[in-house]
Amino acid sequence: MNAKLFQGKRVAVIGLGLSGLATVRFLLKQGVKPVLMDTRLKVSGLENIPTDKVDGIYLGELDANRLAHMDVLVVSPGLDPKHPAIRFALAQGAHLIGDVELFALQNQKPVLAITGANGKSTVTSLTAHMLHCSGLRAVAAGNIGLPILDALQSDAEVFVLELSSFQLDTTHSLRSKAACILNVTEDHMDRYGTMAAYAASKQRVYQGTELAIYNKADALTTPKTSVSALALDLAGADYGVVQQQGESWLLVAGDPLMPVRDMTIVGLHNQFNALASCALALAAGASRAGLIEALTTFTSLPHRCQLVLDQKGVRWVNDSKATNVGATLAAIAGLRPEVAGKLILIAGGDGKGADFSELATVLNRDVDHLITLGQDGPAIAALKAGSFEVKDLMAAVKTAAQLVTADDLVLLSPACASLDMFKNYEDRGQQFAAAVQKVWL
Repeated sequence: MNAKLFQGKRVAVIGLGLSGLATVRFLLKQGVKPVLMDTRLKVSGLENIPTDKVDGIYLGELDANRLAHMDVLVVSPGLDPKHPAIRFALAQGAHLIGDVELFALQNQKPVLAITGANGKSTVTSLTAHMLHCSGLRAVAAGNIGLPILDALQSDAEVFVLELSSFQLDTTHSLRSKAACILNVTEDHMDRYGTMAAYAASKQRVYQGTELAIYNKADALTTPKTSVSALALDLAGADYGVVQQQGESWLLVAGDPLMPVRDMTIVGLHNQFNALASCALALAAGASRAGLIEALTTFTSLPHRCQLVLDQKGVRWVNDSKATNVGATLAAIAGLRPEVAGKLILIAGGDGKGADFSELATVLNRDVDHLITLGQDGPAIAALKAGSFEVKDLMAAVKTAAQLVTADDLVLLSPACASLDMFKNYEDRGQQFAAAVQKVWL
């Protein structure tokens, strides 16, 4: 990073979660003495930051006057840049960036960038696995868990970055070998207000890329600027799924790669995720042999259409990561063809201002029983006659257990965020798995 960027300037790090604390450590190594701020009164991990190396720590409500004296604001993704105190500071001339921008200013290694409403983590992890299987040192980072500035300290040959719209909003200088928008479905309307604004945020991933990879079936993913582009489609002639020797094969770069049945991840949505991962990995130097090895050894990520129990002829699937309508629609579309019996859906939580009406057709066509819970459970239940509204996840699992027979599948795919009832989506998924074990075994 060009140290002159911060020479003589006051820098504030706002938001001291995992990425925020990684940002603080990074700035300290650069000789920057930042001011630290968080809207919370208690911050885990702050005790590991040497107080004599920072220019003050302020917890609680953000002070607009204090922020107004800052030159650079490094804001964590979870904090809305439209916060009144931040807007006031920007009006006084402060410059707003995020940790991905700091990474971009420092990094010299090839980057693959992935965003989308759904599927980001699977594609990021699978792409990194493909590169590993091809003999390349790849590190997956960003929104997937490893803070991007911690990843910068690794010996990676390629960085595979999962980027949220929130991260992209504060990124201006990122350069990538390839960038992909998997899909754009309604999410975070409480922050963006309109689909157009949300889609525009996602489009920022294409800035500075050598190859834009997009979803032909989703017009909102199509690059709006002039850039080399690759369209992905399950029926595509270059990348897609074709019939060969009486079975479905992945078609990659114009040639059949492998039978779909040999993949460790299942569902139509994961066939698309596999194609996207192949295109990204090839752009960074992966081999076809590496792609095949990865697709036959990849382990499905927790809380993403994860089979938690298959007992007594009934499968229980944890898709707690489905925090928006599009993710739940994808899960149902991918799993329904594989269910010989009934599909029972557990949904509900904090809808983040979403319009649930898009679920109506699928709920009445593909879902046999609907069980809802949480803040927006009633709104989802209203879309399907005969739905069951319950008070908590244990009650949902008990209700499902009373409805199932052999060959049925119970799917937790909430179409909502989790914070109305749980610590996070992982906590929700873990509680679901525990309830299933207790009720069904």
